[in-house]
Amino acid sequence: MIPKLTHHLSFPNPLLHASQEGIVAYGGDLSPSRLMLAYRLGIFPWYGINDPILWWSPDPRLILELDDFKLSRSLRKKIPQFEIRFDSAFSSVIRECSTVPRSGQSGSWIVPQMIEAYETLHALGYAHSVEAYQEGLLVGGLYGVSVGGVFCGESMFAKVSDASKVALAVLVEHLKTWGFDFIDCQVPTPHLKSLGAKEVSREFFLERLANASIISTKENPWKMRNI
Repeated sequence: MIPKLTHHLSFPNPLLHASQEGIVAYGGDLSPSRLMLAYRLGIFPWYGINDPILWWSPDPRLILELDDFKLSRSLRKKIPQFEIRFDSAFSSVIRECSTVPRSGQSGSWIVPQMIEAYETLHALGYAHSVEAYQEGLLVGGLYGVSVGGVFCGESMFAKVSDASKVALAVLVEHLKTWGFDFIDCQVPTPHLKSLGAKEVSREFFLERLANASIISTKENPWKMRNI
């Protein structure tokens, strides 16, 4: 039986309590403290508009080692076509991501409650966005959560071909400079695998996350506040 969260700020151990699908628990809230605790434990929320909050730790997990990112020659040539900014339009990015059609899904999991919660995380310095602009217009981007030496990618969108890929490519180079370890891509998809992401076991992921979370990142402009 999947545990239901109480008002206590805690989660079941994913290695012991995750369901076959990867659900660790349900219920609780999307407060900054609970969200950040979840990410530090390798857990993230993912649910539909009419569902209770579901907390996941899938097995296998998809991660992108920074050195494994596949920057093709054609994509490299496209980078100068975009102006890439960081944290310049977080609310716009997450809202654009919520409108992207997903294969096999009738609606978005980025429901209004999620948008509000991640906007709060952004205000606290934990959630971040990368934006791709052309002629001053936002044409692509991505957002996620920074946890120690790991960037936990949440979603991406593109209104112009390869806009989100260019944003990711630039992010990867910055994360290397800042001393990050890897990107958590969460759920395996062919698109992310084509960019170099790989499947790992839940146990392997949680061990890597625990080690990366204590990395002292250098030259990291993302400033987090205590919550």
